[in-house]
Amino acid sequence: MEAQTKQVLANLKAVLAASGASFDQVVKTTIFLVDMADFQTVNTLYATEFATEPPARSTVQVAALPRKALVEIEAVAFAPIR
Repeated sequence: MEAQTKQVLANLKAVLAASGASFDQVVKTTIFLVDMADFQTVNTLYATEFATEPPARSTVQVAALPRKALVEIEAVAFAPIR
């Protein structure tokens, strides 16, 4: 779970950067977990990226995720217009 969460956060960081945004511009996230027992692990790693002012967040358990992933994070960010 730790490795997958780190990868999800790295991917999210790259997508945000490509649009000219960062974690600071994220206003809402949704975390999808296959097993809620993994919440604490994900939450600890999530807090490393959203340390100062974390965005609004929902966490839901799902039956399955694509490619047998255990975690997925969706984000809505306010990015400056280029």
